[in-house]
Amino acid sequence: MTGHNGDQAAPPKRIVIVGGGTAGWMAATLMAHAWGEAAKGDRATTITLLESKTIGIIGVGEGSTPKMRRFFDRIGMTEADWMPHCNATYKCGIRFPDWCTRRGYESYYHPFFSLKDEETIRAFFHNLSLRNRNIEAPAHPDAYFVSHFLADGRRAPTPSAASGDYETDYAYHFDAQLIGQVLKDKAMALGVRHVEDTVGAVHRGEDGGIEALETEAHGRLEGDFFVDCTGFASVLLQRSLGVPFRSYADLLFNDRAVAVPTPPEADGSLPSETVSTALSAGWVWKIPLQNRFGNGYVYSSHYLDEGEAEAELRAHLGLGPDEGGEARHLKMRVGRVDAPWAENCLGVGLSQGFVEPLEATALMIVQDTVENFIDAFEKGGFTPAHRDAFNARVNGIFDGVRDYIVMHYKLNSRSDSRYWIDNRENQQTPETVASILGVWKKGGDLLAELQRLSGSLVYSPTSWFCILAGMGQLPRKPRKPKRNMQVIDREKVAAHCRRLAGTFPDHRAALEAMRPEAAAEAAPLGAAVPAE
Repeated sequence: MTGHNGDQAAPPKRIVIVGGGTAGWMAATLMAHAWGEAAKGDRATTITLLESKTIGIIGVGEGSTPKMRRFFDRIGMTEADWMPHCNATYKCGIRFPDWCTRRGYESYYHPFFSLKDEETIRAFFHNLSLRNRNIEAPAHPDAYFVSHFLADGRRAPTPSAASGDYETDYAYHFDAQLIGQVLKDKAMALGVRHVEDTVGAVHRGEDGGIEALETEAHGRLEGDFFVDCTGFASVLLQRSLGVPFRSYADLLFNDRAVAVPTPPEADGSLPSETVSTALSAGWVWKIPLQNRFGNGYVYSSHYLDEGEAEAELRAHLGLGPDEGGEARHLKMRVGRVDAPWAENCLGVGLSQGFVEPLEATALMIVQDTVENFIDAFEKGGFTPAHRDAFNARVNGIFDGVRDYIVMHYKLNSRSDSRYWIDNRENQQTPETVASILGVWKKGGDLLAELQRLSGSLVYSPTSWFCILAGMGQLPRKPRKPKRNMQVIDREKVAAHCRRLAGTFPDHRAALEAMRPEAAAEAAPLGAAVPAE
């Protein structure tokens, strides 16, 4: 494992991943795909995932960002391979009702988009530039993005023959418990060894790294490299190696969640968006799965206690105290470690940090962490040569996600509770957020500022423009445009987007067609149908 030539050096012989769940099995699958027998032959790494039966996983129904599509492409799984098994649905974007009280901006939709949206994005930017110079022009983003109309019509974002060459980006919703099982099956098919046991002690070597784990049933388990997927406990990275944790609590107040499932809609229709509705001391997610809705109230315990939060969530869902499923109460520690890769250990998932789930970025960060680690480890000849650069990159991803989420709270205009006022007036504003707001409010060249800040941003310029416009951060009492000023007709753009969206399939129907039994019915006589 010496040397810095990734083509000649061999990966570590033994990798031990501690903890399962989605993060653990994602890490196992990616590492097995990169360094397992199929990839490395006789130089393959033995990957062992150690999982305790007595420690449950936190997931209560999750969403993703579009990056997860690339994860499944990388490991060679089609949507039909996994979506039917996880009650998964498509996600075209996220809707944010009740964050803003300004008339006409009570809700905005954060779209997913692709290069095919270039024409409508230009129209949005053009009108928005006029509007921010206090000239009357329609600049609410919802009219300019096809994905908004896909979600509005409850359509799947997968193109049909009628939609031609138009494609839009999209993400997924899924049952966290079930996707963990799918990834477990995939990882084990790639040769990952699964051990059910609990870590009793962590043994460190003379060089400061981890040498072995002491397990309750299997005794000593040695490894060359370790991956900590033990959740907020961070047994290896923080407890054993003492890596400091950097809290975001001064920027993001929410530290609790309560979740309650509800049945699917009676008419059988199926939304294709996440809805994140602001309540008195936080916000509620509504995630559509094929068999139910996942709902959860993310809030701050400094403003509500558990009982008050559960009561407010149930009232929001139209449920009485004894109606609906049993509520799950969760605690969150929001922030990140100083170094996700320390010694011979990599923290993945909650053990390395967590940013509240407003933009569903948890698994994106897992994927980014493991993929960047694989690249850095290989380029460094499986030595720590690129460890510092890797840590800086992953920390930048955490901080970049944090900054975009902070912007939601800075832009809220609610005054019905101390929580929203305190969020808006919080003086602990990240430099990036303060800079963007400063340029925007002065009517400066925000695109140039975003390009200047690009090294510290995770979200695209379009996303930043959408949140600023969508939450009503625009001058009041705009002037009429002069005769020589072109204002793009919002209704024409919306009609174009609506026509395109109408060529995409119904969401529920697209998912039903993916099921193995539907494929069998549609197959020509004598055609082979893959076994489930």
